[in-house]
Amino acid sequence: MAAQLGKTAGGNSAFKNFNNQFAHITDPNERRRLALAEIDKAPFGWYHVRAVVVAGVGFFTDSYDIFAINLVTAMLGLVYWKGGKIPEHSDTAIKVSTSGGTVIGQLGFGWLADIVGRKKMYGLELLVIIVATLAQSLTSESYSMHIVGLLVFWRVIMGIGIGGDYPLSSIITSEFATTKWRGAMMGAVFAMQGIGQFAAALVALIVTVAFKKHTVGKSIDHCDIACKTAVDRMWRIIIGFGAVPACIALYYRLTIPETPRFTFDVQRDVEKAAADAEHYMSGATGNAEVDEIRRVNTQVQSQTELEVPKASWADFTAHYGQWRYGKILLGTAGSWFLLDVAFYGLGLNNSVILQAIGYSAQSTVYEKLYNNAVGNLILICAGSIPGYWVTVATVDTVGRKPIQLMGFVILTILFCVIGFAFHSLSKNALLALYVLCQFFFNFGPNATTFIVPGECFPTRYRSTSHGISAASGKVGAIIAQVLIGPLRVRGKTPTNDSPWLNHVMQIFAAFMFAGIFTTLLIPETKRKTLEELCGELYGEGIAKEEAALQAGEPQKKEMVA
Repeated sequence: MAAQLGKTAGGNSAFKNFNNQFAHITDPNERRRLALAEIDKAPFGWYHVRAVVVAGVGFFTDSYDIFAINLVTAMLGLVYWKGGKIPEHSDTAIKVSTSGGTVIGQLGFGWLADIVGRKKMYGLELLVIIVATLAQSLTSESYSMHIVGLLVFWRVIMGIGIGGDYPLSSIITSEFATTKWRGAMMGAVFAMQGIGQFAAALVALIVTVAFKKHTVGKSIDHCDIACKTAVDRMWRIIIGFGAVPACIALYYRLTIPETPRFTFDVQRDVEKAAADAEHYMSGATGNAEVDEIRRVNTQVQSQTELEVPKASWADFTAHYGQWRYGKILLGTAGSWFLLDVAFYGLGLNNSVILQAIGYSAQSTVYEKLYNNAVGNLILICAGSIPGYWVTVATVDTVGRKPIQLMGFVILTILFCVIGFAFHSLSKNALLALYVLCQFFFNFGPNATTFIVPGECFPTRYRSTSHGISAASGKVGAIIAQVLIGPLRVRGKTPTNDSPWLNHVMQIFAAFMFAGIFTTLLIPETKRKTLEELCGELYGEGIAKEEAALQAGEPQKKEMVA
């Protein structure tokens, strides 16, 4: 009867006991092949939903913390500067500091996750975010320290935590995902970025309305003590709220098991990997129980017999020294870099864009903050959120590469139209074009540049390679922030704060055009297993053959079924 139900001893109707099912197989390569095949072809279940939610809540927090500063800097200007406007260099420093820390986190956590494991790093980056977020909300200037310096310091620390979340959330989701819906799962995690942006604007709107009696009717140039006190509380609430979802997700991240692929390919622990796969897919949390004697014996055997290359600097350089693999890393890193120049150049300056197109009224403190929050909500709901979820719905059918290529082409056209026709377009037309840009960022390269690096690299370097790609993107974001301020205000007049905004859009168009060519370097990863994508089809001789070829030993290639 059990056989008829598709169960094995120790299993249940929702999940097969893979450890018992494959325990009689002594060949570690065959054990690995069968266990990974079960993960790849498993029907979509609640354990997949849990993986998406746990990773997605972290990404919600990342996005909230990154983009909330777009709303907070206007408040900081009202509290700490005469005239109610934050200086351009201070605004840029606060925004760039997060990206600077993110680069460090993406490279550092990405590398560590390939060395010590995904599980040991997952949750640690969230702790860093929580501490730095709360520290920002409680910080205050003194005679020896300006508020800008303090915020820059804590946002660099927060950025390190956020940076670690990029490679970890991506690869943990991809390594636990079923092949058929892997793109949708990773896309859903990344789509939480849009929800995080929405939440930041919504919280800003709520606190603006809550403190209305202290800010309504107060001019920007003459915000009195009561007004400044209210605005000071507002920005601290907005920043501090970012720690709430992080605290909720922390427990689940700390109890998630190690990914079976890391345990197989890096730790070379076949017994533990098979048990972890079973444990996770059953919906349980924490670590799986294994027979330690059998585990040690199998691990000794696996060290010599498992046909998966060991990670080393020599192997890393040899692997990416081959153009067929090196071009993929160049394609993922290059595409992310080019995208983020425009994405963060616009995303962290929504308030500036709204002001330039005449939406953000600035006659009173309340009107300025209210219109800023509502304007951001409109842009996010109209463009960003739909774009993310259209990607989730189509990425496993249309494919990653076509979506990314289409996105870069359409964005090139949109930025050309905005840049070259800026002064002849109506404000409504500019707003519509800006919303379209936000839509095709997210139904386009912003989502796919996150998904593809989590799929197309070998397990032993997957996190490092994703970290390199993501860090390249944040370098682009830093360049955008450092350059967009000085360029945008070039030739500034009392009646026009952003006379060069049209030329900035033209520059963004050039970056989007270049993204078309870097996209051609990446593979299509739709409906392919992770091992198939990196040329290691479950270790069935392909990795060994590649190592022999690298060593200069002639070996006949055989097709692996």
